[in-house]
Amino acid sequence: MAVVVSDAPAAKRYEARVDGEAEVAGVAAYIRTSELIAFVHTEVEPAYEGKGVGSALARTALDQARAANLRVLATCPFFAGWIAGHPEYQDLLYQSRSKVND
Repeated sequence: MAVVVSDAPAAKRYEARVDGEAEVAGVAAYIRTSELIAFVHTEVEPAYEGKGVGSALARTALDQARAANLRVLATCPFFAGWIAGHPEYQDLLYQSRSKVND
């Protein structure tokens, strides 16, 4: 099963499609500024749960955030958990000024 993820900036979300289908299998909604991207909600259609769609969404979105030099705020529980399990992406996480100065 091939999962293709694309950014849909007009909809403010990443969209995952499976095996070239037109149907969206999953989405990761975000709010983006020039310095930060906040992932606020991730949803995978029930037929695609457990098939790597969520991981593909997270990996693609985070790789693009890195390429754009954006900090990441993971308010979505799925993204927060996924990043916690993938230490290679933890350097992207936004830290408030108070934490930086502590």
